[in-house]
Amino acid sequence: MFRKTHKVDLTAADLAVIESALHTQSKILDVQAGAGGTDAHARLNEVKRVMAQVAHIAPKQEAPARAGGLGVFGMLRRSG
Repeated sequence: MFRKTHKVDLTAADLAVIESALHTQSKILDVQAGAGGTDAHARLNEVKRVMAQVAHIAPKQEAPARAGGLGVFGMLRRSG
């Protein structure tokens, strides 16, 4: 039941390409599975599992810092 894993040296850009390709593949398989393809349904589940793994190891993009952290309310608080 244990899966053999391998370590691979990938850049953040490489992971983004892989993630995008898996997302596209999941859309295609979703349509095929919806049309009754049992093999497509099994493959879709595999692709979704791998997508989750890639999302877990991919570096997280930092959200841009917002002034005041409260948007319009933060600006109002500063001005008065």
